[in-house]
Amino acid sequence: MDRMNYPEPPPFKPKWLASGRIRRHGIYWLPNAITTVALFAGFYAIVQAMNGVFGLAAVAIFVAMVFDGLDGRVARLTRTQSAFGAEYDSLSDMVSFGAAPALVIYEWALKGVGQLGWVAAFVYCACAALRLARFNTNLGVVDKRYFQGLPSPAAAGLIAGFVWTMWAFNVEPEDAQWGAWALAMFAGLTMVSNVKFYSGKDINLRKSVPFGVVVAIVLAMVAIFQVMNNLPVPLFALFVIYAASGYVMWVVNRIRRKPVSPPPPPMPPDGL
Repeated sequence: MDRMNYPEPPPFKPKWLASGRIRRHGIYWLPNAITTVALFAGFYAIVQAMNGVFGLAAVAIFVAMVFDGLDGRVARLTRTQSAFGAEYDSLSDMVSFGAAPALVIYEWALKGVGQLGWVAAFVYCACAALRLARFNTNLGVVDKRYFQGLPSPAAAGLIAGFVWTMWAFNVEPEDAQWGAWALAMFAGLTMVSNVKFYSGKDINLRKSVPFGVVVAIVLAMVAIFQVMNNLPVPLFALFVIYAASGYVMWVVNRIRRKPVSPPPPPMPPDGL
């Protein structure tokens, strides 16, 4: 049959396209506003590092860490999770916990090491990007009780805590540049390692706890207020302990899995 007698129907167009309007999907403002504050704190850290104010730069990274921990919880509490928010949070993390710590420690100490300095800063920054990409693709695969590799906020806490502590005690960058180099390499490579770090996501805040736990929380709060005048040291120590905890668990698990050699067979009695 001749197809000329049967003209093809016009292509289908959605109503919003036929009317010349582009459909705009709204976003939830509250969690994304908190993410924006975290992003601004990371950007502020970069600006202060370029201005040579490394104490404020380190503090800004810790501020970004606080707001990064808030946006996801606020989104879950208000039921405003979205794919846009998850992607925006990852981009913010890359700035605040990837680029910002790398630039802060480079401007403070690694610049004086030469090529090895910017190599260490780039290794940290690239490993942060790889860590975030792996985390986003393994959300439904890995055990939620543990992180695979050091989380990027904890790695940023290592870098910012180190710089802030050295800055508070007036340590010259030349006296700590190789320590800064080793720390940047360690933090970066640990982020992309397979070492497991406890995530704390299995903690149930609605579950009753022994009375001793409440007393321990009170004592911890008192200790925090006692060291408020020297805050960089306990913060840096906290992240050092957390970064070491993954390797301690790895060693303990290796020891537990070590095969036990079977006992030797009994000796036959004399004369046989």
